[in-house]
Amino acid sequence: MRGDVEWGTIPGLVRSAAERYADVEAVVDGRVRISYAELGARVDRAAAACVANGIAVGDRVGIWAPNSLDWMVAALGAVSAGAVLVPLNTRFKGGEAADVLRRSGARLLFVTGTFLGTSYVASLRRAAGEGPGPAPLPALPDLEQVVVLSEDAPADFRTWKDFLASGEGVGEPEVRARAALLSPSMPSDIIFTSGTTGRPKGAVITHAQTLRGYEIWSDLAGLERGDRYLIVNPFFHTFGYKAGVIACLMRGATMIPQPVFNVDTALANIAAERVSVLPGPPTLHQSLLDHPARDAHDLSALRLVVTGAAVVPLRLVERLRGELGVGTVLTAYGLSEASGIVTMCRRGDEPTVIASTSGRAIPGTEVRVEAPAGEPGEVLVRGFNVMRGYYEDEAATAEVLTEDGWLRTGDVGVLDAAGNLRITDRIKDMFIVGGFNAYPAEIEQLLGLHPDVADVAVIGVPDPRLGEVGKAYVVRRPGSVLTADDLIAWARREMANYKVPRAVEFVGELPRNASGKVVKGKLRRAGITR
Repeated sequence: MRGDVEWGTIPGLVRSAAERYADVEAVVDGRVRISYAELGARVDRAAAACVANGIAVGDRVGIWAPNSLDWMVAALGAVSAGAVLVPLNTRFKGGEAADVLRRSGARLLFVTGTFLGTSYVASLRRAAGEGPGPAPLPALPDLEQVVVLSEDAPADFRTWKDFLASGEGVGEPEVRARAALLSPSMPSDIIFTSGTTGRPKGAVITHAQTLRGYEIWSDLAGLERGDRYLIVNPFFHTFGYKAGVIACLMRGATMIPQPVFNVDTALANIAAERVSVLPGPPTLHQSLLDHPARDAHDLSALRLVVTGAAVVPLRLVERLRGELGVGTVLTAYGLSEASGIVTMCRRGDEPTVIASTSGRAIPGTEVRVEAPAGEPGEVLVRGFNVMRGYYEDEAATAEVLTEDGWLRTGDVGVLDAAGNLRITDRIKDMFIVGGFNAYPAEIEQLLGLHPDVADVAVIGVPDPRLGEVGKAYVVRRPGSVLTADDLIAWARREMANYKVPRAVEFVGELPRNASGKVVKGKLRRAGITR
């Protein structure tokens, strides 16, 4: 088995890709097309700017922006300068983003200008303050600089162009020397997620874990040089950044980032760019198959689909293979605490295995279920992919990592005789809204801030379009005339859209057990039968 040292670092991967695939088209972003050699040069320039602006090895650098070439260059540049990347969910509101930046102690932030009609800069200012002082955002004293990935920026922030120009005095030897200070066992990123308490926790993942995990992913998926990969999965998630950008760098595949999923745009991209690889949640592929104008687009180049969810309809697998001629359809399971990859189907597996399970443990890992064979129990994982711990949170780390190295996932699953894992439930009550993980405890905390809410519980209920959506059971404060529409409208202002409950039911009290915990099984049964 190869040790950490042999896996290298992400800056080493970028440099290797720039040399091995120099003339291969690396990125297509709108009208911009660049080769791997050009991508490497741009990453070096961003790394030089980070060095020039005082970013040191181990410093945290945040990025809050949609999928784009600039995201790749900024992120890979920061990591090449020795920084630990902290990607932020683009659906976050300002307060949610500020919380992650504060907890990570980020010194530098790359942020988009306006996305989906929202000014992220204005949103962050509202949450973290503004005014004179050494820091551009007074409530975030560690954050020394904010770089806006656009041509315009407020006076106390910087434009992307200005930031890059600031590194012109740092030469290639200095950039290479900085990258050489990194070792494979050092952290490469902190992926913040939420657990049952609703408090954000950052899973610390190393360079070696990332490279080893996504070399395995690329091998099992069959990603090849010359593949054209439409990356719709958001870069702030491992499915977009690591199974997307990192995997493509390894194989010399062309990256086509799409900032937000729109089925018309996706169809146009697949046809115009001869897209061959399209990972994503089942809802993405279902919408492509069901689009009335699908036959007007040439989708014949599409050959590889990787998806994952608790339930993947067998009919979806059959339609992808039969109607679109997709040669390889695979399912997988992962979580941030395990580098985003735990199990994966293999090419050649039967459609029933692909649809009903998430495949088998990847090489170098073990998966077990705390239950008798064939019965559901908590899924535990051990191997190279398990995080080093939660960032600066020893108590939370101790709750999920056992002394002998097993990660308690909080998910309930069943292992079959062949070792295939089927996820059946979520101990953490998490539900998935259109591919985004939604955590009830976090949503309940936010809804509880409303002055008319005395008590609240949130569950996931089935939705034909998004898979699952949130439903809130709310106890009003005495005398309140709060309506469902009022609370939903308030929630849309306070939290990311995928977290907002689509339905609200007012109740006199919530069902609780003897220890005072809400009995969500009763709510689920009520939510599904109504």
